[in-house]
Amino acid sequence: MRTLLMVDDERNIRLGLKAIIDREYPGEYSCLFAEDGEEALRLIRSSAVDIVITDIRMPGMDGLTLIREMLAGDQKPAVIILSGFDDFQYAKEAIQYEVKEYLLKPIVKEELFHALQRVERDLSKRAELSMRLEEADHYRDELLVSQLNYIFVHGDMGEGEIMQRCAKVGLDAAFENGYYIGLLKLHEGIGNENGKVSEFLAASRFSSYGVHVAFEDKDGRLVVIAQQEQLFGELLVFLKEQRMTGSIGLSGRMLQTKQMKQGYGQAREALKYGLLQGDAEWVVIRHDQLNNRLQECRIPVEDIRKLANMLGTDRDKEMRTLLHDLLDAKKIMNGDIAYLEEISRQLNELVFDQVFNRFGEESVEILRMYKKAGSIYNFETIHQYIHHVEDLLLRLNDYIKNLRSVYVEHREMKNAVRYIQENYYTDLNMASVSNHVSLNYSYFSQTFKEFTGESFVVYLKRVRIQKAKELLEQTDDKIYEIGARVGFESAKQFNRVFRELEGISAMEYRSKHAAHKIL
Repeated sequence: MRTLLMVDDERNIRLGLKAIIDREYPGEYSCLFAEDGEEALRLIRSSAVDIVITDIRMPGMDGLTLIREMLAGDQKPAVIILSGFDDFQYAKEAIQYEVKEYLLKPIVKEELFHALQRVERDLSKRAELSMRLEEADHYRDELLVSQLNYIFVHGDMGEGEIMQRCAKVGLDAAFENGYYIGLLKLHEGIGNENGKVSEFLAASRFSSYGVHVAFEDKDGRLVVIAQQEQLFGELLVFLKEQRMTGSIGLSGRMLQTKQMKQGYGQAREALKYGLLQGDAEWVVIRHDQLNNRLQECRIPVEDIRKLANMLGTDRDKEMRTLLHDLLDAKKIMNGDIAYLEEISRQLNELVFDQVFNRFGEESVEILRMYKKAGSIYNFETIHQYIHHVEDLLLRLNDYIKNLRSVYVEHREMKNAVRYIQENYYTDLNMASVSNHVSLNYSYFSQTFKEFTGESFVVYLKRVRIQKAKELLEQTDDKIYEIGARVGFESAKQFNRVFRELEGISAMEYRSKHAAHKIL
């Protein structure tokens, strides 16, 4: 449905126009009304208007002034003049303002319908052309982005091929007077921050800064290529106004398109230092400022090995101190990012990887933390990385301590079981066995039951009765003698326990076994 605005100081003409159009084109037009040019201009600026039918002579702003104001604005609806004056000067001005039709009052329905039909055809052609232009622009943009990303990811590409690919998408002409490359890393937000920035860059307010191109690279960072460095200052203002946070890495001034990959590399290297900017909301890091950074050569590998050796011990305080010495934020923030990259790599290889390779995965949460610690660029600031590594280190420390504790318990319980197997016939009790393995009596009782699935008393009974069954089968010793040999104080106690565990007496068990041997 088209929106049609009727502008005339006579109400009856406005309503009459609407009635004629509605009868001929039911449901095809949504009609708006204005008494003069000023009211019409307000409606045009607040609504999407497709066609304007306007009188020329009206009180206040006349029709020709209205048309001039419309042409100066963003909306440019098709215009049909409906006038009571057959004046050549009016018609001449109307042609100058690209008015589609000039009709005279009183209205002739057929002329109005023909005018609307011609305007409709023109609007349809305009829409089709606009769509084709958008498709062409979209194709051109996609081609440009694919060519640039291809250049950026192929490190061995020669300068000749770079220039050829840039020329293919018109970048040689666009940036013949030089350019800068900026790389934006936006911190996590609530929406499509890259999309918001791209829309802002496309706004007309940047036209004074010359040609610029914005697109996402393969890592989802926003690449901005601009003729003038001032563009990035304006962009910084916008980002702060939008309360976005992040960093911009900016290359030096590149003079030729063959330097496109070099410029991108400089911007990427500069962007790395955004991690070292503390909690600043936004910062632009220029590549030409990086040469003043302190160069740290020695990587304290032995200290990292010490850290690995401390895991699973009760030296939490020492571990924290050593880690903070390794990741001294003040020193790192004034140094070369390569130092932090290497420290991170050594921590991953000598500490975290070793733990997971040796002990396996403790939990989904620790595994998630371990994977995130794999790259310093998974974090927004150096402080976040240090905090994350410390948390992961202490969790792994507790994990290894628990594993070692379980291992020690397992070993001690195996010793206790072996001691029972070897000394079942003596005056054995839980106190003597717990002392033998040097464990607290109560702790031993609980741990022994978890390990064997039975209490100490029941387990000892089963061992003694099992040994008694072997003697009943293999010897002719008397029942009370066998009971005494396996550690029971009396024949009565032996028979009671035997029946309790086996369901029959010791004598019945021997007789049953002897009968089986005969059969």
